[in-house]
Amino acid sequence: MLRIIIILGIVSSSFAQTKYQKDFNTYWETVDQYFAYFDVQKTNWDKVRSIYQPIVDTIQNDDDFIRLLEMTNNELYNGHIGLNRNLASSSRVIPSGTDIWVSYKNKQFIVSGIRDGFSAQKSGVKLGMCITAYNGVLISKAIKKFLPKSVTTYTKEMYEYAANLLLAGTHNQSRVLNVNDSLTFELEKVRNKNYEELVTSKIIDNNIGYIKINNSLGNNNTIAAFDEALRALENTNGMILDLRDTPGGGNTTVARGIMGRFINKEAAYQIHSFTYEERLYGVERKTIELVMPRGKIYGKKLVVLCGKWTGSMGEGMTIGFDGLKRSETVGADMADLLGAIYNYTLPETNIGFQIPVEKLFHINGKPREDFKPKHFILDSQDQLQKAIEIINASL
Repeated sequence: MLRIIIILGIVSSSFAQTKYQKDFNTYWETVDQYFAYFDVQKTNWDKVRSIYQPIVDTIQNDDDFIRLLEMTNNELYNGHIGLNRNLASSSRVIPSGTDIWVSYKNKQFIVSGIRDGFSAQKSGVKLGMCITAYNGVLISKAIKKFLPKSVTTYTKEMYEYAANLLLAGTHNQSRVLNVNDSLTFELEKVRNKNYEELVTSKIIDNNIGYIKINNSLGNNNTIAAFDEALRALENTNGMILDLRDTPGGGNTTVARGIMGRFINKEAAYQIHSFTYEERLYGVERKTIELVMPRGKIYGKKLVVLCGKWTGSMGEGMTIGFDGLKRSETVGADMADLLGAIYNYTLPETNIGFQIPVEKLFHINGKPREDFKPKHFILDSQDQLQKAIEIINASL
C-alpha cells in the first residue's frame, strides 16, 4: 500500500509539471507571436524563456504558477499586461489599484501623482516628495523583485514600473512609506471606490458645465447617463470633461458615444496597427477608426482633464478629442498603458492573461503613450482652475 501511494504521488507530480510546462509554453509562444511592443519594451523574450522555463519544472500548484507568471509579466513592465487571477500576496494592478505615482529622476523616486480621495492623499503625501523606503526597506532594494531579469541595463520606464508596482502594495498588506529620509506615512491598503453614479455633473464658475466619468467607460449604460448629464448642461458657456478617474479603461462604444456628442461631422480619432500580421506574414496592416456625430451636438468650448489615472480607453478619448481638434487638454502624463489588449486563456489551468496586440496612435501618427497634454500641470486643483480659465477666456 505504501508503495502504491508513493507511485501515485510521483504520477500526480509528473502530471502537474507537464500541465504547467504546457501552459507556460502556450503563454510564451502567444506573447512571442502577438505582443505588439517588443520594439518599444526591448525585452529579450528568448532570454525570458531560458530564465523561467526551468523554474516551471518545480511548480506543484496553481498558486506557484500564478506567482511565476506574475514575475514573467514583469519582464514586459507595463500595466496593460496582467492575469485574470491573483493571490492575496499579488501586487495590485497599476494604475487601477494605485493611489500614488512616482517618477524616476536623478536616481530618486519623486511623487508626481496623487489620486484624489484615496489613502495616500488622506495620509498627507504631497507632490514632489521623495520616497526613500517602503515597509522599512530602502526603495532601491525593494523594487528589485519587480525589475526585469532578462535585460542588462535598466531604463527609466523599468524603474518607474517597478517602483509604482511596489507602492501599489499587495491585497493583504498595509503600506508604510518613508519620505525624504525623515517623514513616515502609514497608508491603508488601496480600496477601490464604490461609485454610486456612472457619471457626475454640475455647473461651476460662470455657468461652466462639468462632467466626470467615474471609471465607467466599460459600462454601456454610461452612454445614457452621459446623455442625461449633457442634456442638463446644454445651455452652459463651456464644458469640462474630467477623465482623470478612468484607470480601468473601457470600450470604444462608450468612447465614441461620448465623443460623438461634440462633433458635427464624421471624423477619424485614432489609428490601429496590427503588428503581428507583419511579423507572421510579412504584410503590414493599419486601420483608422472613425467617430460619428450623435444626437444634439454640444458646440461650445470643451476642455478635457487627464492624468495618471486616465487609462486605456480614457487615454484613447483624450487623444481622440485632441486629434478631432475639438478640445484643449489640461493635466499630466496619462497611464501610458500600451495598445489595445486581447485576452487569452491557458488550456490546462484556465488562467487568463492579457497583452497589447494592437498598437494605437494619435491621428497625427504619434504613439498614444507619448501624448502630452497641451497644458501640463501636476496638481489636480490647479488643473481644474486652468480649465475654467481657458473656457472663460473663450467667452
